[in-house]
Amino acid sequence: MPLVKRDGPAAAAIQDSDESLAAATANLSSPDAEIRWNAARSLGGRREAVPALATALGAERAPRVREAIVTALIRVGDEASVRALMPYLRSQDAALRAATVEGLQSLPKAIYPFLELLLADGDADVRILATELARNLPSADATQVLCRLLEHEQHPNVCGAAIEVLAEVGTRDAVPSLRSCAARFSGIPFLGFAASTAIARLETGKG
Repeated sequence: MPLVKRDGPAAAAIQDSDESLAAATANLSSPDAEIRWNAARSLGGRREAVPALATALGAERAPRVREAIVTALIRVGDEASVRALMPYLRSQDAALRAATVEGLQSLPKAIYPFLELLLADGDADVRILATELARNLPSADATQVLCRLLEHEQHPNVCGAAIEVLAEVGTRDAVPSLRSCAARFSGIPFLGFAASTAIARLETGKG
């Protein structure tokens, strides 16, 4: 029976991969933005790098590097990537929030299981951002989750954000919820107008 040689090309490749991961992870905290950018790019699609990328994203201030980090997480594209990005929906940094929304919008299948939770968040600003995450969902899924939101949401700005998305990606199934929401907020003119506009688009097949 032939012996199995453990120290061959495959083992060397694994060692090299581990070393490159460690080096790139360390480079995410380099004072040189170019080095951080290259590190983020090299970690794209590597699941084991997600925790390091998530931490680096919160500290990064260079837009180009931040974009590379978000792209690296998108290339992984799984639940771990979504969990890594979600906390930054609460960031006080508007640019980071925008980058987070853009990244999560690129992962419609992975974000879908989390949408109900985000749309029920205690922070109205998070709920507003969560409505944007429905834009790239299949129309039926977007309609379902946003209509459920409209049925109980008490903040007019959150309803307005949901109506705007429904007007663009919803189906005719949203019409009853839109009418109900408009009636509930009958004292707020902008919501009634937004709902009527969305209904007109959906009923004429433009939504």
